[in-house]
Amino acid sequence: MVNADVLIAINACVIIPTYNNAKTLSKVIDGVLAYTSRLIVVNDGSTDGTDEILSRYPTLTRIDIQNNRGKGNALREGFREALAQRFDHAITLDSDGQHFPDDIPAFVREIEQNGMALLIGDRNMNQEGIPGKSSFGNRFSNFWFRFETGITLSDTQSGFRLYPLKRMRDIRLYTTKFEFEIEVIVKAAWRGIPIRNVPIRVLYDPHERVSHFRPFRDFTRISILNTWLVLVTLLYIRPRDYFRTFREKGFKRFFFEDLLHSEDPPLKKSLSVALGVLIGLSPFWGFQTIIVLFLAWIFRLNKLIAFAFSNVSIPPLIPFIVYACLETGAFVLGQSSAASSFNWRQFDTYRPYIQQHLTEYVVGSFVLGIFAATVAGMLAYLLLNIRSGRNVQKTT
Repeated sequence: MVNADVLIAINACVIIPTYNNAKTLSKVIDGVLAYTSRLIVVNDGSTDGTDEILSRYPTLTRIDIQNNRGKGNALREGFREALAQRFDHAITLDSDGQHFPDDIPAFVREIEQNGMALLIGDRNMNQEGIPGKSSFGNRFSNFWFRFETGITLSDTQSGFRLYPLKRMRDIRLYTTKFEFEIEVIVKAAWRGIPIRNVPIRVLYDPHERVSHFRPFRDFTRISILNTWLVLVTLLYIRPRDYFRTFREKGFKRFFFEDLLHSEDPPLKKSLSVALGVLIGLSPFWGFQTIIVLFLAWIFRLNKLIAFAFSNVSIPPLIPFIVYACLETGAFVLGQSSAASSFNWRQFDTYRPYIQQHLTEYVVGSFVLGIFAATVAGMLAYLLLNIRSGRNVQKTT
């Protein structure tokens, strides 16, 4: 019996997806019912004694899926039912006994104290008794989540979570297996939903716990998903966020706040400027954004500054850049002017013309890019140091 339903305060329910966990299911359900009667159990095609166990709990909401379709699909079915019952939040936990229902109030307190978020239980993967493959998988997942969202978490794989259902209603989710729990948090972060960890306890009992994670198949699925998410991050999400920053701030405000007032040292800022100019003038049209962001990440430079200056090749300047690259390349190679018959006004002729003089264009673009990047980086370093000196004098 529930003395006081702790989930009423945030209008939440609990969702338990289960598949052939008859050994631990009753204990998990009883633990949850000590805190709330708002319980939805999704039986994902279990073939053990799960059906008989669930029949002992007539008050809970039960969803039966005839054939096993995966944890992600089970969670999505649970979310639909929770929304149909007009819940604002859903707490999920696994049925294998690794989670302690006693930690449910911690999720409620976090929402009440710090506001709406998608919460993930932090299992403290450094403690004794944690399987090595689980610890490695979590580090792997944390790394790619940080790359795809810019958010650092200590645990991204725990199934003990709180989802803000209504904020997630319009997010398109496609995966149906274990990789779902990665897809959902990455896409939630892309939508601007805060993602936070909540400390929880965890128990890995080798005698009772049954894991359905298939290392080769599921790890392959997760790797494919992360590959796709990385591509979307580099080609769409990062450029979208940077463009939003420019649109909201304007170039002048961006220049003073993000460039001059950034905490990065002048050398790092000037190198970021140089990288942006170099890639912006490179011949990798269509791939400049992904290249500059990747290199900025590799060399730990300021990605926003590098991206901003990679846009040196904006449409009004393209004819002049192409012309300068052709002339520079012809000069370096000791050939006659390749751009003497260059048609400035007919943009549709640029590609065939460049193809005819591809060597001159490629050589010229790299030479011009290196020269312009060097000049831009040195000027940026000089200006930033002058400004830093002035700020020091003002403070003294």
